[in-house]
Amino acid sequence: MHIPSLKEVVSAEEWALRVDLAACYRLVAAYGWSDLVFTHISAKLPESITPAGAHHFLINPYGLMFDEITASSLVKVDMQCNKVIESPFPVNPAGFVIHSAVHAARPEAGCVLHTHTRAGVGVSAQQGGVLPISQQSTFVLGSLAYHGYEGVAFRDEETPRLQADLGQANFLMLRNHGLLTVGKTIADAFLSMYTFESACQIQIAAQAGGALTEVNPLIIKGVAEAMRVQTGGLGGAFVWPALLRKADRMDASYKT
Repeated sequence: MHIPSLKEVVSAEEWALRVDLAACYRLVAAYGWSDLVFTHISAKLPESITPAGAHHFLINPYGLMFDEITASSLVKVDMQCNKVIESPFPVNPAGFVIHSAVHAARPEAGCVLHTHTRAGVGVSAQQGGVLPISQQSTFVLGSLAYHGYEGVAFRDEETPRLQADLGQANFLMLRNHGLLTVGKTIADAFLSMYTFESACQIQIAAQAGGALTEVNPLIIKGVAEAMRVQTGGLGGAFVWPALLRKADRMDASYKT
């Protein structure tokens, strides 16, 4: 598939964001979190390269597998998922409803990552949700919210309820549906999803055995400081260079 390069068409700042987001899609596929061509990862373009009063985002071209996505194939859209610049690829306005709702409620969010993994959907269907039974779960529970299932999320009337449920949380469990993370950067959203997904996989595995041992609630209260220490205060930026090297080793075509 030949995709014309946009490197000389967009600003250097937008191109760098495109490369990071394309890498994120490839990594999501590599870790087994994709759902064919469904779900989205959206990245907000900074105000410095966006017209005054406008909000622009990059999303995946609808119909491409995540391991096919490149920096140039990403589509720039507005809050209503209308294309801002011409692209030969279609977009999925219905699938962008959740993302636009989160971006509208959380203007500081640079990236919203949403998945439909088996472990994530499995735990989202459990009444108890995420249980405090692993170190990974403690990182999630420090900033976790839940949103009840209202059917396929394409109706605008669901937006205010989703926004209210999310609040200021960075992890959102969509009941009977999947997982969502909010990050200031693409790297932050990815690291959060890695932790969220790991917590769900561990929980499903642990439930196949005997009685579970829960973490002391007092430990969960100090989890933000623990995460800061573990990443040297850098958050997702601490692991992102290593993840980009992994993406390069797999297939560096995401940069085109």
